Amino acid sequence: MSHDDFMRLALAQAARARNAGEVPVGAVVVLDGAVVATGFNQPIAATDPTAHAEVVAMRAAAAALKNYRLTGATIYVTVEPCLMCVGAMVHARIGTLVFGATEPRSGAIVSMTSAHEFPGLNHRVEAIGGVLEDECRAIIQEFFKERRASSRTGDPE
Repeated sequence: MSHDDFMRLALAQAARARNAGEVPVGAVVVLDGAVVATGFNQPIAATDPTAHAEVVAMRAAAAALKNYRLTGATIYVTVEPCLMCVGAMVHARIGTLVFGATEPRSGAIVSMTSAHEFPGLNHRVEAIGGVLEDECRAIIQEFFKERRASSRTGDPE
C-alpha cells in the first residue's frame, strides 16, 4: 500500500470523528506495511484532553504490540500534529510521520514550530507532509463551516 492508501484509511477515521461530533482528525499506525492500529479524535466523548487521534492510535498500537516503543512505525495523520502529539511520537519512537493538511494555529511540525527537530531530543521523527492534502483539509474545513453555520442559526449540532 502507498502513502495515499494509508492516508485514505486515516481519512475514514476522521469521518468517524466527524460523525461523533468531534473535530475530524484520523490516524493510522503502520508497521512493516501492515496496519497495527487506528484512532480518531475523541476528547469530548472520552472526557480526555489527550484523546487526540494520534494518541488514541499510538495507545492502541502499543497495546496490540505489547510494547510502548513503536520503533520503526509510521503514523498517518490527516492534520499536522500538535505539540503534545509530536512529543508522544518522539517518546514512542515513531519512525515516520505522514500528515495531510497543515494546521496553521497549532501544528508543531512546520506551522508554529518544528518540535520533532528540537536539539535536546534523543529520537528524531521523519516528517512527510502534504499527502492527500486537499482531501484532508476539506474534511476539517467543512466541519468548521457547518459548525459556524449552525451556531449562527441556533441549530443544535
